[in-house]
Amino acid sequence: MRIEDFDYELPEELIAQKPADRRDSSRLLVVHRDKLPDGGWGEGSIEHRHFYDILEYLKPGDCLVLNNSKVIPARLYGVKAIKDKNSKTPGARAEFLLIKRAGEEDLWEVMVRPGRRLKPGDDVIFSGPGSNLQDLPLLKAHILDYGQDGTRIVRFEYEGIFMERLEEIGSMPLPPYIQRPSEGSDKDRYQTVYCREEGSVAAPTAGLHFTRELLGKAREKGVELAFVTLHVGIGTFRPVKVENIEDHHMHFEEYEISSEAAETINRARREGRRIISVGTTSTRTVESAAFMDDEAGCMQVKAGRGSTGIFIYPGYEWKMIDSLITNFHLPKSTLLMLISALYDREKILEIYREAVREKYRFFSYGDAMFIE
Repeated sequence: MRIEDFDYELPEELIAQKPADRRDSSRLLVVHRDKLPDGGWGEGSIEHRHFYDILEYLKPGDCLVLNNSKVIPARLYGVKAIKDKNSKTPGARAEFLLIKRAGEEDLWEVMVRPGRRLKPGDDVIFSGPGSNLQDLPLLKAHILDYGQDGTRIVRFEYEGIFMERLEEIGSMPLPPYIQRPSEGSDKDRYQTVYCREEGSVAAPTAGLHFTRELLGKAREKGVELAFVTLHVGIGTFRPVKVENIEDHHMHFEEYEISSEAAETINRARREGRRIISVGTTSTRTVESAAFMDDEAGCMQVKAGRGSTGIFIYPGYEWKMIDSLITNFHLPKSTLLMLISALYDREKILEIYREAVREKYRFFSYGDAMFIE
């Protein structure tokens, strides 16, 4: 399939720059796949609602799979250390975006700016947001080597606990299409209310719409919740650069499924109940861990840790996921390809055109879709 097959026109003003006033007040476009005939829209095939209405579409016995990864304040602003100790001139400003650990605890792969000025052997110091002071640095980075795609491998030096230093001086790594600096409120709103395991550099955004109250009501209705972990990497921002999408290679991301979560998901599959994924990251986690269990007579997921570079696009044979709650994704993106695999590419694009006409808000801080 060609990359152009997943393109659509999106007015720039529909790209959400800030979250909705309340998490669950986002709009919700509900897609009833069984009511969408080949010829176009059928009566009641789609509905325009709000996210707090999601409870009307969840049934007792449904299993919701949610990604509990926590976004770390992975964007750091600092200065290049001056090697001449007698110089009083501050070093050039530098920006880091942490991508993932590179083996040892204090080794990280990072994206850097300006790349041409930051080379192996250089040091960068961080004293706090907007600071260019070289005294009392809270964090220091030694650039050791080049990584993939222009990244750097760095070793951090600090006192105390690394994540506490990040909380002090780091900013939330908002995606590039949010064209404003990170604000204090983003440390709350660019996290799900159920986040727990630190490690992501981008939020699992479909989960941003849930409130604790809404999750509590879902449980009261008889919906089971299964929390898995997939640490979202920078690959979520990387465009597909090949003409034939089958030539695209995903970046690997780490995931974990607890024994409790695996049993909740597997029991739902054995009993023929719906498994509904909250977001594409939860989807890829569960599909990556799926295997055929001859004893159970159906697909099941394996508990434990793993690494996945799964690429889901039309033609993919689904193993576990029945339905999906998701945001609206970028044109030509792997995420748009994934939801097109769950349903139908042409119909998904038609639904996106409808969302544009109805002025839904797009991308990370935007509105949601439920593909039943």
